[in-house]
Amino acid sequence: MTENIYTAYTQILKEELVPAMGCTEPIAIAYASSILRNALGEEPTSIRAGFSGNIIKNVKSVIVPATDGLKGIPVAIAAGVISNAPEKQLQVLCALGVDGAEKIHRFLEDCPIEIYKIDGAPAFEIDIEGQSRSHSARVRFIGAHTNIDTVELDGKDISRRYAYSCAIDSGAGGVDRSLLNVMDIVQFADTVDLGELRPYLTKQAEMNMAIAREGLNRAWGASIGQLLYNDGNCDLRTRAKAYAAAASDARMSGCEMPVCILSGSGNQGITASVPVLVYGEALGADEEKILRAMIVSNLITVHQKSGIGCLSAYCGAISAGCGCGTGICYLYGGGFREIAHSLVNSVAILSGTICDGAKSSCAAKIAMAVEAGIMGYEMFASGRQFYGGDGIVSKGVENTIKNVGRLARDGMKATDEQIIEIMLQK
Repeated sequence: MTENIYTAYTQILKEELVPAMGCTEPIAIAYASSILRNALGEEPTSIRAGFSGNIIKNVKSVIVPATDGLKGIPVAIAAGVISNAPEKQLQVLCALGVDGAEKIHRFLEDCPIEIYKIDGAPAFEIDIEGQSRSHSARVRFIGAHTNIDTVELDGKDISRRYAYSCAIDSGAGGVDRSLLNVMDIVQFADTVDLGELRPYLTKQAEMNMAIAREGLNRAWGASIGQLLYNDGNCDLRTRAKAYAAAASDARMSGCEMPVCILSGSGNQGITASVPVLVYGEALGADEEKILRAMIVSNLITVHQKSGIGCLSAYCGAISAGCGCGTGICYLYGGGFREIAHSLVNSVAILSGTICDGAKSSCAAKIAMAVEAGIMGYEMFASGRQFYGGDGIVSKGVENTIKNVGRLARDGMKATDEQIIEIMLQK
């Protein structure tokens, strides 16, 4: 592994592991709307907002935090306007305050908001225009949840005012994710000096385990985590699934606790980390071993997602579930060979699971994704595996990862269109 690869992998983790409050698509809308309000210098009197289909899909059914259980695009826009704190980026709703929900209701009554789908848009696009008493403004995000493409005030470009933002999602700005490969990821995890990355990894562990415990302690969403956990009467693999699902239960249902995201997704950040942490504790692994296992899981998740894209018809939790299986394999002493075979086994199980937006059923998909990741490892540990030529599996882990990317990015385009069309039916 070259010094350039070492530096790149370190930077990728720094770019990926950032906190967010709530589902990242409505929060990205709120963030863009907060910039709009800030640019105008006063509340808008009318708003016209366009979105790519995948944004609409992921905002339709998920509760926006700090809004007293409200959901939908207009609510996300109003929440961002009322917060007026663009410097907080994906934690913008932390600024709403105790009377935020009341102010949101009032704003929605006073300000007409027109929503439209942007035809032919990339997978991720937010384009919000607003008029106030004195000014007009426009904010456009492209390709990633924090990637500001345009901020205009009365037709003049003022984007530099908001230059603290950067693209953090796989394949959208930052370090080139195509540099990732499984062999180098394992070598990096084995050898990296943890001093620089420890704050990012411990933050991921603390945030995501905290919301997992919240999901187990209270009834959120469909309470998939509580169902699996059964008051602690479950085995280790079920406990890992339960904790991950519980975190998503809470997050999809409006819990205001932040999570540390991965590939622009809180659910993926949860899925890639929480099962590894549960296994690490149960196995009595020391902190260093657990952090290195998290590096494997995180980077292999990002590696898979970089070929798929930020948003698609392919459920990103599957990539993260397969990633967590490799982290668990690492905890058991697995090296490149064991990790590569475990990953191939796991992606052969659930690849093609659809993403039909953020909502409570994501928790159940996460549980199944973690099951696939663990099964992929346990298959190889017991001398069982899938071989090249079995469906989309090809000889070599990198070839199989490329196949999954092709399936999700190209093969499922029509599927994505149908999912969005179904979800937009009245």
